[in-house]
Amino acid sequence: MTPISRSGAGRRTLATLVCSALAAGGLAAAGAAALAPGAASASSHREAPLISGTPQYDNTDVYAFVSPDKPDTTTIVANWIPFEEPAGGPNFYTFADDAQYDIHIDNNGDAQGELIYRYTFKTHRKNGNTFLYNTGPVTSLDDPDLNITQTYDIDLLRLHNQRIVSKTKVADDVPVAPSNVGKASMPDYAKLRHHAVTKLAGGSTTFAGQADDPFFLDLRVFDLLYGGNLSEVGRDTLKGYNVNSIALQVPNDMIRESEGQPIVGIWSTTQRLDARGRYTQVSRLGMPLVNEVVNPQKDKDKFNASAPWDDAQFLKNVTNPELPKLIEGIYKIKAPAEPRNDLVDVFLKGVKGLNQPPHVRPAEELRLNTSIKPTMHPKRLGVLDGDNAGFPNGRRLGDDVIDAALQVVEGELVGSKNDLGDAVDKNDKGFEKSFPYVALPTSGSRGALAKGTTSGTDVRSQLGDALQPAGTDAGGKTDTMLIAGSAAAGAAGILLIGSGLLWWRRRMYNRAY
Repeated sequence: MTPISRSGAGRRTLATLVCSALAAGGLAAAGAAALAPGAASASSHREAPLISGTPQYDNTDVYAFVSPDKPDTTTIVANWIPFEEPAGGPNFYTFADDAQYDIHIDNNGDAQGELIYRYTFKTHRKNGNTFLYNTGPVTSLDDPDLNITQTYDIDLLRLHNQRIVSKTKVADDVPVAPSNVGKASMPDYAKLRHHAVTKLAGGSTTFAGQADDPFFLDLRVFDLLYGGNLSEVGRDTLKGYNVNSIALQVPNDMIRESEGQPIVGIWSTTQRLDARGRYTQVSRLGMPLVNEVVNPQKDKDKFNASAPWDDAQFLKNVTNPELPKLIEGIYKIKAPAEPRNDLVDVFLKGVKGLNQPPHVRPAEELRLNTSIKPTMHPKRLGVLDGDNAGFPNGRRLGDDVIDAALQVVEGELVGSKNDLGDAVDKNDKGFEKSFPYVALPTSGSRGALAKGTTSGTDVRSQLGDALQPAGTDAGGKTDTMLIAGSAAAGAAGILLIGSGLLWWRRRMYNRAY
């Protein structure tokens, strides 16, 4: 198979494409029954039963691309902890202390990692006598008011035939960017992010911390494929949610095979410390959507615990996929003939002539040709639209992997031309122009004002006397005694309530006896 070049003009969404089919035949009852509700998931967001209960260890996505502003380097972004609600305190989002967060690199196509960048984290607490994540405005990563902090180490492991032959510490006690609690707590969060970007020896750069979730899609695909009648498309379900990101930028020469072969395979894993004191792999992610909509329920936990070397056991899930049959059952779009060797080529080997390494062993990895220069005008459908610097040649933050994957699964490469998609074509936030590229996390103080209000002053006025102790004038002006007065009034109120309860209990006791 050779790279596909298409103009991209007039591309349509899934809703547009199948409206005529729905109008002509409606939904088949048998098709609707075939798509029984299951566990919701996205690109490894809660994609398997066991890992869905332990989000600190759950890989959500992996991205790998030649750095647009430094094309002699490759940037890898791996995310964990799905669906971080920005205001989800008082315990905000940290990497696990008992985990190994690994980025694997296969630089010869043998489905074995020759390099592992291993991130391990440590949590620090300044004050255990408060429930607060921060006790005041935070202006730096070492601010005394940032109560909960994390640091991390990076070890570079070199392997041969899946055995470690050397281990080198490349970073020690690097600070993590905290969760974005809110504007009052972190008035200049961009500054905190900047200070968490750290240069390493040899021209590498690292970052770890919270970020906006860069994955964009309409997750209502799991509600009987967009509601069963295409009424549920066009909404970025992950808008407003954050993730914890690890970003690593390394010179291309550091990750390529010594002979100069430019294609690398990349995936991430999480190992968790078990009760016996040993690390056990509990999560794995390379290509998006594989363990979400390709592997059936019986294989999901097994896949998370496995290595690419053993991916032959999951081959039938790729050659005989379930998703096209579900689409045919509901929307009457004929599923391509099986076995689906076209999917094996794209998702397990890489595109021949583009990102397929010589003597490749089929395995689920994100394959990137590091010699393909980034384009000034990236196209969201990547290779499908003639942009060979994009998905499935690696994965950029802006690549629309849902639309691209749907089109390929429905036979785009075997003659069944289509423009399937979920009508969500870009992330809700713009990405940064330089490392770590991911967008700043959504602030915990985000959200609309109370109904009928227009400013913070109006909110104060709604609270009325609660914020205006005796002595303030009609305009609500007050002095430094405001807080002290409010606190005293509150304490007096509590004492009065307590006294009243005590009197009532005594009265009830005397009446009863």
